[in-house]
Amino acid sequence: MRHLLSPLDFSVSELDKLLDLARDIERHPEKYAKKCEGKKIATLFYEPSTRTRLSFEAAMLNLGGSVLGFSSADSSSAAKGESVSDTIRMISCYADICAMRHPKEGAPLVASEKSRIPVINAGDGGHQHPTQTLTDLMTIRSLKGRLNNLTIGLCGDLKFGRTVHSLINALVRYTGIRFVLISPKELRIPDYIKETVLEEKGIRFRETDSLEDAMGELDLLYMTRVQRERFFNEEEYIRLKDSYILDKQKMKLAKEDMLVLHPLPRVNEIATEVDDDPRAVYFKQVQYGVYVRMALILTLLEIA
Repeated sequence: MRHLLSPLDFSVSELDKLLDLARDIERHPEKYAKKCEGKKIATLFYEPSTRTRLSFEAAMLNLGGSVLGFSSADSSSAAKGESVSDTIRMISCYADICAMRHPKEGAPLVASEKSRIPVINAGDGGHQHPTQTLTDLMTIRSLKGRLNNLTIGLCGDLKFGRTVHSLINALVRYTGIRFVLISPKELRIPDYIKETVLEEKGIRFRETDSLEDAMGELDLLYMTRVQRERFFNEEEYIRLKDSYILDKQKMKLAKEDMLVLHPLPRVNEIATEVDDDPRAVYFKQVQYGVYVRMALILTLLEIA
């Protein structure tokens, strides 16, 4: 039995195989419509979510399976003090696979140690978000045709952004990757990622606080929101939340084939006027997320 707790849980060859399966699902959905008949996924979401929770549910329904779960800690026995370990033991009696989002880093790991079913980390605090990373990789590979030889701008909240941390960990395994890290100094990438992932592996990167300065050199721009829920200080959040806003003027500085990705939800960091630019692919990204989660469910259940 396998779990997905980090994007590094799959080797590069396994990732390629998973993305190939997701691509086949996109092209031939009818082939997979009954693959999970009689199977159930439990979505255990201790934090609010729209895209991730609903895309897991859509993925399982598209495969012919069914769904159970909860959408907030308040609507589960966690509100009564039940531990993650006890919850997963109980859920293992009801479902065949589960996706867990939790505000505490490492909670899905704890669950996996007690679980009798595959556990998928659907986001744990500011730590990892591996299925968003799978979605990002599929988006990039589908629209760029490759996952190597890319200059990638990561913009916004790089300190607390679990999507950014997971994506860096995944992409450094490909050749010719270079990062431009765009953030205010208060939201820079954590030192442990800089030192043990980027510097230790010899990955080229530079840090800047200017989005305009970086635009012209990027093949991809990965925008993120400044996350109110990760701040202890409301004043600090208000001061930093509008640090970077991507608009039409800034898009004029970019290459004609640069892609703009965003894990969503957005607040105001991408102006709605950018949505009509063909380089803005964040809503396509959402669709790819369903295909890749379908592929992941099949892989972990050993049905594919």
